[in-house]
Amino acid sequence: MAVFVDLDRSLLRGASGGVFDQALRDAGLIRTPHLPIQGAIYRSFDLFGESLPAMALARLAAPLAKGWEQALVCQAAVNALPSLLAKVAPYAPAHLARWREEGHELVLATTTPRDLVEPLAQALGFDEVVATTYAVKDGHYSGAIEGSFTWGTGKLDAVKAWAKQRGIDLADCHACSDSVFDAPLLGAVGHPHAVNPDPRLQVLAKLKRWPVEHWDRPEGVPSFLGAEPYHFIRPFVRAQLMPYAQLSFEGEANLPHEGPAIVISNHRSYFDVAALAVLAAKLKRPIRFLGKAELFANPFVAAFAKSIGGIRVDRGIDGAASYEAALEALKAGEVVFLLPEGTIPRGEAFFDPQLKGKTGAVRLAQASGAKIVPVGLWGTEKVWPRSAKLPSLLAVIHPPAVLINVGEPFFVGKDDPHAETAIAMAAVSALLPNAGVVEIPESEEALRRTMPDGQLPGEA
Repeated sequence: MAVFVDLDRSLLRGASGGVFDQALRDAGLIRTPHLPIQGAIYRSFDLFGESLPAMALARLAAPLAKGWEQALVCQAAVNALPSLLAKVAPYAPAHLARWREEGHELVLATTTPRDLVEPLAQALGFDEVVATTYAVKDGHYSGAIEGSFTWGTGKLDAVKAWAKQRGIDLADCHACSDSVFDAPLLGAVGHPHAVNPDPRLQVLAKLKRWPVEHWDRPEGVPSFLGAEPYHFIRPFVRAQLMPYAQLSFEGEANLPHEGPAIVISNHRSYFDVAALAVLAAKLKRPIRFLGKAELFANPFVAAFAKSIGGIRVDRGIDGAASYEAALEALKAGEVVFLLPEGTIPRGEAFFDPQLKGKTGAVRLAQASGAKIVPVGLWGTEKVWPRSAKLPSLLAVIHPPAVLINVGEPFFVGKDDPHAETAIAMAAVSALLPNAGVVEIPESEEALRRTMPDGQLPGEA
């Protein structure tokens, strides 16, 4: 059994052409001026997928490469590897790993010349490459193509030849592509996957009931021209649009602008979510967050929360599902926000400086290798106390001060998750004013503000 994976807009986010073009120019193989229209072509490919004119140009590349030294092209491909790896769709490695664990051979099936893609295929653990092969004579390209041009029906022919040689039945195989021009291949295998499909493949997949997947983002998060809803919302998530609270930030330099990270904070108020949303917007990268099942109870709220990366946590039904979704996001190099306390402490526990959290954040960090970023929140309860059903939106003359303090990231140990969680929560506590000092509720009313509907235990 084998899995045939397309390169551009499937395995990679966008097209590889611009990367290879630059690498070949750096190697001195392409000497023609870089035309502005090339950038437009690559961008169009990124957004809308393959087109007949673009592929006609790709077919002409072999004669244009006549006389190039093969060794220089192979070295250019190696030089291009870091840029290509940076373009790998974040969730692609997890899909490849699952198929590898199931015993499938991984085959990179692409129109791009073999000499250019082999280093990437090796780096990602592919077993084989089915690609356009340029003919070589005396160490230089002859200008011809060996076998078929690996595109459309030509790609299907190349895959069939590869499978026949190895005695593999395509009915047992998977194929993954974004392009409607790969419909012949997708229709020939037993398990087709429309990955980040172009508009025409999207329609075809719906008609044929082929599964549609997106390897650049979590399931349920839509995209428009390469942008998630988060990208459109982020400019409007700012402190200036919350005049009823005076937000101040410390330690912003500790925010992780790349790589996987788990952002944890204490929980004092329903307004914590808004404060953390403003902090997340400063990252300028999509984030994922774990939210209690109650947040997803309303279908409209649930759809919106999921569209911006929300992960439902329902410990009573399937807590493992939320854990696995968060772990997958971290392995894809993303940022996950969560509140280890789970719920706002009530009564006297609200004033306890020793924060107590559940082990989920630490277990995720141990499983993924992600660092933890502690955040201390202070004053959010003055904007929206636990006892109130709505925040105090009218306090615009003297808005309460809210502090969002970001601590230095750290990696957890591999020891007992409970002990590591205590360490992580202590790191959050250290970011609060008067860290470690026991708060004394100034009145019974202060205790009531920490309780739902303001009712103390025993009160009806």
